[in-house]
Amino acid sequence: MITASAPGKVILFGEHAVVYGRPAIAVPVTQVKATASIEPGRAGRGMTILATDLTRAMHLRDAPADDPLASIARLALAHFNAPEPDANVTVHSTIPIASGLGSGAAVSTSIVRALAKFLSRPIDEAALSALVYEVEKLHHGTPSGIDNTVVVYARPVYFVRGRPIQTFSVKCPFTIAIGDTGVRSPTKIAVGDVRRAWEADRARSERLFDRIGSIAERARAAIEAGEVDALGPLMDENHALLREIGVSSDELERLVSAAKEAGAAGAKLVGGGRGGNMIALVDVSTREPVERALREAGAKGVIVTNVE
Repeated sequence: MITASAPGKVILFGEHAVVYGRPAIAVPVTQVKATASIEPGRAGRGMTILATDLTRAMHLRDAPADDPLASIARLALAHFNAPEPDANVTVHSTIPIASGLGSGAAVSTSIVRALAKFLSRPIDEAALSALVYEVEKLHHGTPSGIDNTVVVYARPVYFVRGRPIQTFSVKCPFTIAIGDTGVRSPTKIAVGDVRRAWEADRARSERLFDRIGSIAERARAAIEAGEVDALGPLMDENHALLREIGVSSDELERLVSAAKEAGAAGAKLVGGGRGGNMIALVDVSTREPVERALREAGAKGVIVTNVE
């Protein structure tokens, strides 16, 4: 059996505005991951994909064109110029689905990596990221490209759509707590609503995007300089703008408020919003109180990760 995996991801700053050409910062979350395993199947049966978390099984040849799992498998086989193999692919993920942590991108990445090993066809990170991006369109409509970039490269990324990828160094590691509202984040809908608002009043939306982009720029400078104390206020500022854009929710506001009251230096929603996850900047003294407060406020799960 051949196995490959990919981490989750979280956007620290810049979501939504990144779709409109502003910078965003995202980092891998290695505490959770998607894994794809492949083993030879019965001759003549072609490829079967089993998604254990979704209790779904399908034959690749019969799967709909817009199925994300089938789509990434077909794209990979076309890239490798390989016929459909007789193989069984099993996919498992510990990344919460539809929560802003890059579950879809991680699953796609793990499938391509596993197929590359199984077929003995190497693939570089740029080509892999491009394949995963195609499937991200099924998940998100008009994706920024940040999910596939961070998940594939598994490094902190400063991302501007249409420009070369920039990875950067974290001078002083810091810790964030990720709180899950338990509400699926309708990213495609949220992105569509933001676009409609932009079309209705471009000047207002562009001003908001400019401010979010400026926060991402300042956050990168702070991270590279080791000025962790500057990040909390920037998170708060970013969250206020995302609320103004209209992508927060009662559940997210409850968790953000709980984290702040428990001592978090800053907190904000992450990803598409309207559900999914939020993050809070914590340290040794506030980690446990914030984690406890998030759970008491209704978080369905809390992941604590170091950014380094």
